[in-house]
Amino acid sequence: MTLSDTDSSKGDLWVFGYGSLMWRPGFDYLERVPARLIGEHRALCVYSFVHRGTPERPGLVLGLDRGGACRGIAFRVDANRRAETIAYLRAREQVTSVYREVTRSVWLEDDARQRVSALVYVVDRGHVQYAGRLTPAEQLRHVLQGHGQSGNNRDYVLSTVKAIEAEGFRDGALHQLALMLHESHPLHAAPDGEKSVTP
Repeated sequence: MTLSDTDSSKGDLWVFGYGSLMWRPGFDYLERVPARLIGEHRALCVYSFVHRGTPERPGLVLGLDRGGACRGIAFRVDANRRAETIAYLRAREQVTSVYREVTRSVWLEDDARQRVSALVYVVDRGHVQYAGRLTPAEQLRHVLQGHGQSGNNRDYVLSTVKAIEAEGFRDGALHQLALMLHESHPLHAAPDGEKSVTP
């Protein structure tokens, strides 16, 4: 279900964050609750042409792809800030329209355990920036080369992993990539004075 203009004027807004929104929401909110979305999973499946890469040297960012489930954060936004928050998110997430703006049911993982309808950005599988399922080596190559308006791709991945760990769970694929980044990224010069080379 796509968010309609009429939806944007009613009540508090819930926003589900599963990537950079977890650690840099960028909007004011009333509460922040761990949550779970069923039916889609977090995946590095979007080539980044703007925020973490360029068309010539694409980075790789997260999207929600179909199947499985995803743990993340649900943010409750005051009704008075609903329109401005949606406008902010559209400007941030929809630069190249690689996501579909939809509402999904998410389950809050707090004492109430209630289900709420939240604004979610799901990858558009028909978009040119949809990367599909890349191998870990392909993911590593894109993340190491990616740098865009919001900074380098490596920081994006590691910040997301840190945010996931702060919530007390793990994401196997992202944690594997983070380990590869720590092992292969030339943070320091190699002993012979030359930078280490990524395989």
